[in-house]
Amino acid sequence: MPSTAEAVQQRMQELESHLEQENPVLLSAVQSFRAIDRVAYGTGLLETNQSFATQIPWWPLISILGTFSAGKSTFINFFLGQKLQRTGNQAVDDRFTVIVYSPEKVSHSLPGVSLDSDPRFPFYQMSHDIEQVAGGEGKRIDAYLQLKTSCSERLRGKIIIDSPGFDADAQRTGILRISDHMIGLSDLVLVFFDARHPEPGAMRDTLKHLVKDTIHRADSGKFLYILNQLDTAANEDNPEDVVAAWLRAIGEAGLTAGRFYTIYNPEVGIPIPDEHKRKRFEKKRDEDLGEIFLRMERVEIERAYRIIAALRETANAFGHQAVPLLQSAVRRWRARTLVVDAALIALVAAFFVYWSINAGHWVGLSYEPAWLEVLTSHYTWGHDALIGTLIALAIGTHFTVRKLAAMSVEPWLRKQVARKNPPGNLMSAFKKNTRFYRPVIIGRPIGWSSKTRTQINEVLQNCENFVQTLNERYTNPKGLKESPHKAHLPDDPAAVLGRTEHSAA
Repeated sequence: MPSTAEAVQQRMQELESHLEQENPVLLSAVQSFRAIDRVAYGTGLLETNQSFATQIPWWPLISILGTFSAGKSTFINFFLGQKLQRTGNQAVDDRFTVIVYSPEKVSHSLPGVSLDSDPRFPFYQMSHDIEQVAGGEGKRIDAYLQLKTSCSERLRGKIIIDSPGFDADAQRTGILRISDHMIGLSDLVLVFFDARHPEPGAMRDTLKHLVKDTIHRADSGKFLYILNQLDTAANEDNPEDVVAAWLRAIGEAGLTAGRFYTIYNPEVGIPIPDEHKRKRFEKKRDEDLGEIFLRMERVEIERAYRIIAALRETANAFGHQAVPLLQSAVRRWRARTLVVDAALIALVAAFFVYWSINAGHWVGLSYEPAWLEVLTSHYTWGHDALIGTLIALAIGTHFTVRKLAAMSVEPWLRKQVARKNPPGNLMSAFKKNTRFYRPVIIGRPIGWSSKTRTQINEVLQNCENFVQTLNERYTNPKGLKESPHKAHLPDDPAAVLGRTEHSAA
């Protein structure tokens, strides 16, 4: 049975084998992650059974968030062309559901431990994070997560995550932690609201979590805000008022720009007697659904850029946060050790001089105490034993000072780690750098040199090359003829919607 370190390397090799055919640019990204790993192993910032590459999901992720009864599950079923998720006006599922492709026609539902224990999925070891913020809840991972399979071809190569209805006042801390984790990893986030609730102002806390906390993110472009089930407003005297009310509420939450979609499910929509109004609603619905489905189909592109961005962020944070912080901690430890050593030497020397002078041990500048003459005259080994004892005492004192100095630096380092959250295990690396065999005079971390610094800089340079390669793959600013290897991208939203309706039928 392979060791944990071997298992990690085996997973990396499997990932490289998969990406070699699917996306060679991402294959190069895996190799760049390996370069960071090697430096991290040398500095002690990473254990050999870990890899920065396994800390991000390599599959394209689409997350579905929203309020209770906002039609999230119905939308997922329509997109997949399969009635996979339970639907209803009330909360029908209180767990996060990770939906993955399977060629089997029969759908399987697996417990949360299947996600918590499999590093290929985005919720690997999520129980540890839940335990940190909600003591005792980590062992109840099955109450938070579940895995479902679907044979829908539209799901091939993607992962969809369906969240439980978002009721901010009733959310547990663990659910919020999973939501934040899920949003951070996703390539596309669909945020659903229910048009049947005409008073969005009453959902101020929910809007805060779903809108205000997301619009200032660097990746805010991946959020799509969707007012679902708009067909229920078709029989209103002025259905535009419903949309206007939601736009005002979202604007008050801070979202004043960006795309706001209005849709409803064609399969379960309410009949609209007025033909003119029905055509108008259907036209708007099909346009918005087409754009949403197009973004979902193109999520592989966003996945590629997201992984390169994660690689660049990891290399930047490693070289400009983790290593400097470790270096600062090592220097603090060294300075405190040397200062205390020097102070003890000075104190012992001063005490010895004061005591020996008062005791009359000095003859001019020569130290000739009576006890030393007795010791050396009666015992042939007395002089050597005395020297050895003094040396052992000095060494023992020095290593005690080293240990105490390291312990005094650790609280400061923990605070810095909590505040900056750098990559790698800083505490473990610091302990490695302060072990007994580590010379205290060296002021840099183990494994960090101009050579390893150059390797990290090369990874950062490669990130720019990767982005340029992706740009050339998905764009054509020079106006050249399309190359045969260029990725096929659907360009007609209506065609995307038509394929979905056909599969659903």
